[in-house]
Amino acid sequence: MRELMPWTGMTGLRKEMDRLLGHFGEPRWSEAIDLGEWAPNLDLSETKDAVMVKLETPGMDPKDIQIELQDGTLTVKGEKKQEKVEKDERYHRVERSYGAFMRTVRLPSAVDAGKVTALFKNGLLTVTMPKTAAARGTAIPIKAE
Repeated sequence: MRELMPWTGMTGLRKEMDRLLGHFGEPRWSEAIDLGEWAPNLDLSETKDAVMVKLETPGMDPKDIQIELQDGTLTVKGEKKQEKVEKDERYHRVERSYGAFMRTVRLPSAVDAGKVTALFKNGLLTVTMPKTAAARGTAIPIKAE
């Protein structure tokens, strides 16, 4: 039966190609790593009232992080500094990343720049951006007759 339908195995290949190329035009890498060899992971979430970004920055000092909000885009940049190495210290494995980073994300809704807050706790940076009144929307009641 396989001889009669030689292209039946191509469905899996097509699905895989669609998955790989489906986001081809999206700016994934420009948002992921703009500067340096590493970038902290982040989560971007949205509620009815606010947009939140949580960024993993373990081992960093909040003084080494800058946050900018401009034209609906949030940029977080900073530098994770490497510890001083003693002369007689010999490493057997180095897996932690160091250096400068910059993460830029386009926000899904308009936010009130004057009410943005940033909290740094246990290596997690949380940026909370309240939405503008227009971005929150308005509930329209329905009258029944």
